[in-house]
Amino acid sequence: MRSAVFSQFGDPSKVLSLDDRPVPQPAAGQIRVKTSLAAIHNHDLLTISGDYGFKPDLPAVAGTEAAGVVDAVGEGVSHLRVGQRVAASGQGTWADYYLASAAAAVPLPDSISDAAGAQLVSMPLSALTLLDFVGVEKGDWIIQNAANGAVGKALAMFAAGRGIKVINLVRRAEAVAELADLGIDDVVSSSQEGWRDTVKALTGGASIKAAIDAVGGSSSGDLLSVLGENGLLVSFGLMSGQPMQLSAGDMVFKQAVVKGFWLAKIAPAMAPEKLQSMVGEIVAAAAAGKLPLDVAEIFSLDQIGAACAAAAQPGRKGKVLVRP
Repeated sequence: MRSAVFSQFGDPSKVLSLDDRPVPQPAAGQIRVKTSLAAIHNHDLLTISGDYGFKPDLPAVAGTEAAGVVDAVGEGVSHLRVGQRVAASGQGTWADYYLASAAAAVPLPDSISDAAGAQLVSMPLSALTLLDFVGVEKGDWIIQNAANGAVGKALAMFAAGRGIKVINLVRRAEAVAELADLGIDDVVSSSQEGWRDTVKALTGGASIKAAIDAVGGSSSGDLLSVLGENGLLVSFGLMSGQPMQLSAGDMVFKQAVVKGFWLAKIAPAMAPEKLQSMVGEIVAAAAAGKLPLDVAEIFSLDQIGAACAAAAQPGRKGKVLVRP
């Protein structure tokens, strides 16, 4: 089978190549999925470049999330059948076939397309888990940057359903209108002069309880500057590639707390019924068309280098997907 493989860490657009590998055989509790569409996430690109918290043994097949059809089941798997459409995370999804845990696979109803299914779980689940992680309640204000990203859009939607108020920071004026078209309110461009005053006006001067930082660099300090006293700043990503730049004065005088968030560490420790409930909420929202799962472009597997280059470009209006 064809697989996108990297034998060294580096620029994903350069170090990936197509390789012919044996079709994997599912072990007990696993399924083999014939890939329909696979997502290119930021963490996939960071894994290939060697900058992520997990480094696979090399050579490795890239990709971690896809939608497809169950092609074979391992011993003990009875709730899924061959021919069933699923969304499933697994190592090596940028290939014709990949293996996944049967327990974690999500059956896809006809109302959810392959394009939506390919990005159904990882980013929306991060958004839901982040809302729990920051510990805010109905009526509280939080702020996030990169609000036009996959996690940002999902978080804004789920927060609205819980009555949690969100200031959605973006870096381009054009993105304000893009999010407004999706029904997302309280969007502020940090490129706008006096944007902090705009934030204060939107909140009515209320304290912002938590801030979610997906960018790093000076953007971390921007969030801290508007965070309320005793607020929580959560480091979720490093899109800028720069270390967090924080004001010592803001840290000390606001008595702020900074914590890191990594779903790969949090999800395994979650109660199974809690995780199942979250996934059910995600599926219901996607099936009802209430979860933004936009697609910017779809590449064929033999264009994997170009696909990764496109996924790394800022200002995308959706996820880049790969079709075997």
